[in-house]
Amino acid sequence: MPERYFLFIGTLQPRKNIARIAQAYTKWRETHPHDETGLVLAGGKGWLFDARWVAGVDGVTLPGYIDDADKGALYAGALALVFPSLYEGFGFPVLEAMSCGTPVIASHTSSLPELVGDAGLLVDPFDVDAIADAMTQIADDDVLRQSLREKGLAQIKKFTWQRTAQQTWKALEETVDE
Repeated sequence: MPERYFLFIGTLQPRKNIARIAQAYTKWRETHPHDETGLVLAGGKGWLFDARWVAGVDGVTLPGYIDDADKGALYAGALALVFPSLYEGFGFPVLEAMSCGTPVIASHTSSLPELVGDAGLLVDPFDVDAIADAMTQIADDDVLRQSLREKGLAQIKKFTWQRTAQQTWKALEETVDE
């Protein structure tokens, strides 16, 4: 594992936007040629995984599936979670990263803006330059990185299992009342 790294964690499949993450990382490296920061793409190879997404990209590590017991250390060691998914039903890795104090770069689409709030950088998942720019902002700005850590730790408090259960119960009651 590289000493300093950007992290993606999840199933490696098309909707997770792995190809654009690798392209953005390549662009980022072009502007940081002496920086040894790596890109860790952690997760099992899923539906339609294509090794060409990362072929020839220096600095990429593919550790495979990560056990839950090891995820916390992986998140905590990351410079940022890079999670520009094209579609997410929920996006647990975003919350997991924030709970570990890891800054988040995520898509401005699907469920992710609600999860991230103002505690991360939201990007157009189709815009490789925007993803690379967000990586640059976090890598180069210690103050921003610390601010996102603090905001993420506050944001995660909105997503407890107790609150989820209460909201689910309320929705069920409203449905029954209709």
